[in-house]
Amino acid sequence: MTDKPFVKPSDAELRERLSPVQYSVTQHEGTERAFTGEYWDHTGEGIYVDVVSGEPLFSSLDKYDAGCGWPSFTQPIPSVTLTENTDYRIGYARTEVRSVAADSHLGHVFPDGPQDRGGLRYCINSAAMRFVPLAELEAQGYGEYRQLFG
Repeated sequence: MTDKPFVKPSDAELRERLSPVQYSVTQHEGTERAFTGEYWDHTGEGIYVDVVSGEPLFSSLDKYDAGCGWPSFTQPIPSVTLTENTDYRIGYARTEVRSVAADSHLGHVFPDGPQDRGGLRYCINSAAMRFVPLAELEAQGYGEYRQLFG
């Protein structure tokens, strides 16, 4: 990561840079179909970052199979702050989760996660993230997150 502050690209730039699914999910609160996203059953070691800004979001150490068809995590990376909003788009209240710098829609957080790990399930769209493998953390500017893996 760079120390320069993130400046969100224009809508035209985002349309050009992101796939149609990534654009729909991050910019218009879309949802990819269950069991179709790149990371729903991904098991590699590393971190997941916002596809728009590159800001760190989740660690593979906190990923688990919730059986829902989307990547699920028990918590964000400890030093990471996410924005939460109440979302009524499907007729009842849910807690939407967004990245801070890019304001990307990521998914939702629910209180039905593993109780022994805090009880939360961050249900996140693969299209909102990019995976950075453990072996590439330093090369891609995320070396400070290697410490999470011991």
